[in-house]
Amino acid sequence: MSKKLRSTLSLLGLLILILLVGGIYIFVFQNSSISDKKERLEELNTNSYDPKELLARYKNLQERSAVLDSVLSSRKFNIPKDLSSIKFYNFVNSTVRDFSEYSQVNVEFVQKEQDKDFFYYQYKLTGNGYFNEVYKLIYAIEQSKELKKITELDLGNLIKTDDDGIPLFQVTFEMLVGVYFSTDNRFAPDEFVENDLSTGPIYDAFYPLIRNEIPPNTDELLDVQGAKLLALIPEGAFIADTHGNTYLIWEGEQVYLGYLTKIDYENNSVSFILNKGGIIEKIDLELEREK
Repeated sequence: MSKKLRSTLSLLGLLILILLVGGIYIFVFQNSSISDKKERLEELNTNSYDPKELLARYKNLQERSAVLDSVLSSRKFNIPKDLSSIKFYNFVNSTVRDFSEYSQVNVEFVQKEQDKDFFYYQYKLTGNGYFNEVYKLIYAIEQSKELKKITELDLGNLIKTDDDGIPLFQVTFEMLVGVYFSTDNRFAPDEFVENDLSTGPIYDAFYPLIRNEIPPNTDELLDVQGAKLLALIPEGAFIADTHGNTYLIWEGEQVYLGYLTKIDYENNSVSFILNKGGIIEKIDLELEREK
């Protein structure tokens, strides 16, 4: 066999080997990859949409979302998703910001609990304030848009005095509050709008009807006790208190613990109504007749 023939056969064998290895790679190893890519291409072609169709679907979903938000907003209460435990502190601060300087509210985080499909943060609130202030705080918690519930509540009486020694009749409170939230966003709209939490004054059920504390006469008003009627004039009445101080007052004017209710020119007398710690007393003063 000639050298040229041997070279030709060697090249032919090498070519057959290359074709054999390439065929194995293409039909064995690469075939599965090609099949996967064909399936993926068919899937993409199946789910491909026209941009106009996608825009129409997007607008439709927006309208449905707006309808759902409207339904959720019309509900009295919502349960927000993944609520921060700090938000309740801000809620309380915004509620009590107009309370008097003699009121006090303390907030303490207790624990996180689960109630069926929802979770809630539990807080303990303690403090004191005027009856209508405490009522406003309770109303705000119970009527807030994001669901909050008072689970325990204790109220009591408290008597304080201000810098002038005037008694302040307040209410002490201790309550447990649950602030609810969810891990799902289906129970609250995207935009939060708080309910109307404003309240008007109501009757103070804790205010004592009869009180031992009598406020001091800090305004130096006429003290009717022991006073004398000196004279009656068209503009009013001259009255002197036990210290010799003279006052000119007229109907409806305030005196210590009450008001001048009537000037009787025919009978030369004046009448007062006094509130002595819840006890209403009427006092009449007459001109002394000359002997």
